[in-house]
Formats: sequence, C-alpha cells, structure tokens
Amino acid sequence: MFTLPWRRTRSTGSGRIAPGGLPLPEGAGRVECQVMDPVGVPMQAAVTVLDRTGQAVTEGSTDAYGLFTAAVPPGDYQLSVLCEGFRPHRAPVQVFPDTTASVGVVQLATAPLPPVPGPGRWEIDPDHSAVRFVARHIGLAEIHGRFNRFSGSLWIAERIRDSQVEVYIEADSIDTGVRMRDDHLRSADFLDAAVHPYLRFSGGDFVHRGGSRWSVAGVLELHGVARTVKLDTQYLGLGTGMAGETRAACKAVTELHREDFTLTWQKMLAHGIAAIGATIRIELDIQVVQAAQSDGASAST
Repeated sequence: MFTLPWRRTRSTGSGRIAPGGLPLPEGAGRVECQVMDPVGVPMQAAVTVLDRTGQAVTEGSTDAYGLFTAAVPPGDYQLSVLCEGFRPHRAPVQVFPDTTASVGVVQLATAPLPPVPGPGRWEIDPDHSAVRFVARHIGLAEIHGRFNRFSGSLWIAERIRDSQVEVYIEADSIDTGVRMRDDHLRSADFLDAAVHPYLRFSGGDFVHRGGSRWSVAGVLELHGVARTVKLDTQYLGLGTGMAGETRAACKAVTELHREDFTLTWQKMLAHGIAAIGATIRIELDIQVVQAAQSDGASAST
C-alpha cells in the first residue's frame, strides 16, 4: 500500500493520521483513491467499500478532483468504482489501524456502447411503454399519475443525430387513480382536454452525452402552447420479443414549468389555493418495434 503523492497526512498527539486536520476515530484506518477517465482527467464516480462478504461498509462519490476518502475499521476490503459509460472497477485494499491505505489512481476504461437501432421507422408499443408524471399537490404530498393512451413513431437516420421522433398523448387519458380529480384535470381549469385533445412532442436533435446517455431536444405542444424541451434519455439497448420482433428501449425524464404552458389556473389561485407545484416531472419508459415487424408485436409479453 502507498499514500497518494498529492495527499498530505500528519500525526496527532496520539500518533493517528489526521486527514485535513481531523483525527481518525480510535483504532480506525483510512482508505482513499483518485478516479480518472481514460485520458487522465479526474472524474466523479460512485465508490463503495465492500467487506469480505460483499456488504457495503460505506459508499459515496468522488469530488470534483476525483478524490474519495473514508474512515473504516481495520480489515480486508474491496473498493468498487462505478460510473455510467465506463467499465466497473474493483481493487483489493487492506486497512490497518491509524494508517492510510490507498489504491492510488483508478483509471476507468470506457464501456462498449450497446448497438443502436437500425435506420428506418420504429413504432412505440404502448402495451410495453409508460408516460408518467409527478406533481406536488398544494405544496405538500406528491401526486403520481400517467397517461393511458398515446402513440408515436421514431425515425432512425443513418446519422443518429439526424433522427426524428413524434409522439401524441391523449389529454383525456390522464389517470391519477382518483376519478373526481381526473375529471377536474381534464376540465377547462387544467388541461382543457375538450379544446386541446392532444399533447404532442416532436423532436429531432439526438446528442450523445457519453455511455448510454443521450439528450433529445424537441417541441412540446401542451394546452395550445409550444415550448422547446430536452429529454435526459438513457438508452437501454436492443432485444427480441416473444414473436421474434426486434425491440429497442429507453428511459427519459424532463421537468416542465407549468406556467410556460399557461397552466396558471387563476380560478384556483384567486381563492388562495396553489393546487399544483410550479414544476412537473415527466418520466417515460418506452419500447419501440421496427415498423415492418410491428403487426401483432404488442400482443407479445
């Protein structure tokens, strides 16, 4: 074991190492590392110290300089380092009382990218997809809901960046599990589903953010207003359904500011009731099927 050259340690009166001037707990040791990317740039990653049985003793994240340090009881451990888009790394470390044990610099290797969908049109399978939302009710508890009816297509281009997506969501399919509340959400006080029957998202800027992360920018039309939004997207890869069809899947989240879509609900505010919080979180779980194979595919399980 060795101490990282960029880490200074000093002894307290009892002889214990004092990281940053703070003494270690009696009989404890310290474990540390620095995490770098493949070109030697410090990076933030999740670090877990595991005991001999594989149980987590402590866990945390590296700081802006890629550094992680923790005080632990003496013993033999495994240091696990995880970061999206990189291969997991484990290193053994033996910790002794009143000393620092370092695994040095951990340089993570890039993980292979999952294969992306082939060019062409892909159809959203609503039976294996979900459009959910989370809103805060009168500034207190969260309301969880979903839209039960939606459809859409994804056109994959030769260059993924040039791909297109279009989704239609039926406003009156909103479902929070409470009929009276859902009827109110469909009314002119909220979504006004009779006048604005669809929420429409059309996107066309697919930007790879590293690993399985993508950003998809597009225009959301809601309540008669169009605004640009970005979906923070995690691509989950390709698979084969029970009918032999090729499927692709992703998860995405975004946050909407309701006032951007004129959802101010003045009638409620006039009575001093802030019915819904200022932001609404949208969560998507999407499966798409190649269009040529989509007939009957949604019936598979």
